[in-house]
Amino acid sequence: MSQADNKRGAALAALAYIKDGIALGVGTGSTVDLLIDGLAPYAAKLTAVVSSSERSTRRLEAAGIKVSTLADVGELDLYIDGADEATKHLHLVKGGGGALTREKILAGASRRFVCVVDDTKLVGTLGKFPLPIEVIPMARAFVARQMTKAGGNPVYREGFVTDNGNDILDVHDLRIANPVEMEKRFNNIPGVVTVGIFANRCADVLLVGGASGVKTLQ
Repeated sequence: MSQADNKRGAALAALAYIKDGIALGVGTGSTVDLLIDGLAPYAAKLTAVVSSSERSTRRLEAAGIKVSTLADVGELDLYIDGADEATKHLHLVKGGGGALTREKILAGASRRFVCVVDDTKLVGTLGKFPLPIEVIPMARAFVARQMTKAGGNPVYREGFVTDNGNDILDVHDLRIANPVEMEKRFNNIPGVVTVGIFANRCADVLLVGGASGVKTLQ
């Protein structure tokens, strides 16, 4: 099976978590695109759908699914999203698509967070994938210096602006041995909007698509 098949398997397995009458949050990325493609038959069951990005909103609306705002919906019953890296402890690195802040808000507002990945995203220790950090533009150079002091190699994601009007620094060469602590520490740097470590609010369920099918970690 190809990586695309493994992504599709994980995305479609997440549909089983959608129940009648729930409010659903939808993430962003290539695996979530496959989820959205399979979501239309379930849409009538849902009280509301909230999106984490303009990209996902466009795809949902193209599928005929009405998108609500989190302010109108309040708490979500279920949030489904992908990840750039995941561990067996359900800690994640997210933000390769640049939607990490809205994704973190929806994860925090959800009773249950189901993460869908293919098996290439499963790692022993987070950090091989460059860590995305959303920053206020005026703070970019300051935050970059703090990342260098922390042992990372920050690279400005040129030509990219988040849906919130901010910049992204992709921090290479970090070994994230204690993701809970690092997430808190980096989030406390002035000018950081949020960091792409999802450890304080990690996934509740991790669906991993591979050659032998979909494995569930929880």
